[in-house]
Amino acid sequence: MVTVRPNGSKIMPVEMLTYAELGERLTVSPEAARALVKRHRWPRSRSNDGKTLVQVDLSEFSHSPTPRQPQTPPGQQVVSALKQRIESLQTELAEMKVIASGHRADFERECERTNKLLAELLKVSTESVGARERAALLEGKLSMLTQPWRRRLVDAFTLALPQVASNPRESAGPIAQSQN
Repeated sequence: MVTVRPNGSKIMPVEMLTYAELGERLTVSPEAARALVKRHRWPRSRSNDGKTLVQVDLSEFSHSPTPRQPQTPPGQQVVSALKQRIESLQTELAEMKVIASGHRADFERECERTNKLLAELLKVSTESVGARERAALLEGKLSMLTQPWRRRLVDAFTLALPQVASNPRESAGPIAQSQN
C-alpha cells in the first residue's frame, strides 16, 4: 500500500509480517528476525491468531546476513578430540610394536647365546668331574708308590682278595704289623 502525504511526498509501503515471514525475506532464522526487530525498535502488534506482526518498510532497510561457520554440536568437539587422541595412540602403538620387535630380536639372540653357554658349561663341568676322578685315581696310585714295598704288597693283597681279610693288618700277620 502506497500512500501520498499532503505535502506530495510518497510514503513507502509498509508490510505487516510475522517473525517467520520476515526471516524468510531476509534469509535468516525467525529468532534472528526477532532480534533485528528489537534492535531497530520496529512497531509490533498482535494478530487475531496470537502471532506477533511487525510493521516493516523493507525498502528502507537493507540487510545482508553475514555467513557464519556452521556450529558444531557440543558433543562433536568431544568426539573430534577423542578421534585425534585415538589416532595419536594408534601411532604410538605402531611405534611401540616396532620397538618391541627389536627387543624381541634381542631377547631371542640372548636366549640362543645363553643356551650355547649352558651347553658349554655342562660340557666343561662333565670334563671337570672326569678330571677330578682321574686326579683322585692318580693320587691314589702315587700314594701307593710312595709307601714302602711291604705296605704296597699288603694293600695289593687286600685289593686282590677282599673277602679273605676284612682288616689288612690281621691278614698280613705279625710281620706286617711289626714293621709299621
